[in-house]
Amino acid sequence: MLRGQRHVAVAVRHPNGHIVTCTEPIPNRLRNGLFRKTPFLRGVITMWDALTLGTRALSFSAQVQAAAEDARNEPSALPDAEAVRGSMFGSLTVAIVLFFVAPTVIVGPLYAQGGHPVVASVAEGFVRLALLIGYLWLIGNAQNIARVFAYHGAEHKVVHAQEQGLELAPETVQPFGTAHPRCGTMLLLVVVVLSIIVYAVVGQQTLWLRVAERVLLAPVLIGLSYEWLRLSASHVRHAFVRGLVWPGLLLQSLTTREPDNDQVGVAIAALQAVIAADERAGDVNLAAAQSA
Repeated sequence: MLRGQRHVAVAVRHPNGHIVTCTEPIPNRLRNGLFRKTPFLRGVITMWDALTLGTRALSFSAQVQAAAEDARNEPSALPDAEAVRGSMFGSLTVAIVLFFVAPTVIVGPLYAQGGHPVVASVAEGFVRLALLIGYLWLIGNAQNIARVFAYHGAEHKVVHAQEQGLELAPETVQPFGTAHPRCGTMLLLVVVVLSIIVYAVVGQQTLWLRVAERVLLAPVLIGLSYEWLRLSASHVRHAFVRGLVWPGLLLQSLTTREPDNDQVGVAIAALQAVIAADERAGDVNLAAAQSA
């Protein structure tokens, strides 16, 4: 799945070999709305939008596979957002419990014993990072998820090639790496790092107050992290900035895999579809094309 300035495109390899593509416009409220242009708040909106699109894209892929025996049932549009909202809320609940609530419960004894807020916050941050890395490693070893991660790597490769102005073909795309400074994996790592600072400032509270703070401050951390992601991606050519984002690029080795030429071909089809849609809409500035 790739998105441009005005459209998002999803491409799926049908079991019979051909590529099914679906393109739809990005709602104006997500492109130009007040919330989308407001610093810090736009990060939360973007995260929700990315989760929605990602869930819909996975559902579309499943529908294409299910329609393999009857071409007449081949889907032509992404599922409606309302249709995936339940699964999204379920996934968000699990993520909040696992990465925000569980770490503060695990290090609870350190807080209870009057440990220094900074020490306790750093310990909590390391637990949160360990849970994140362990989770990504665990799901990445599942065969189906590893295949999804290979397509994610293909998305990054074609975006690199497009940013360099190269022809979109497997032989020109494959040499690029699978990491990209605008990847959402980068945002996850920044959230973990910032949580150490923010929670240390908040200080010590009772367990239930700490749990409530972790949940309520999660959108704040996402908003701050998104602004850093935008800033660092626009200055990544500077050596100092590259050094700062290097851990995030390294973490992407857990969320991407080296794709084969067939997978790169699907990513190329998605990028070509979104480029064509944006050009028809009169927007040829595609420097911001990115994987979701």
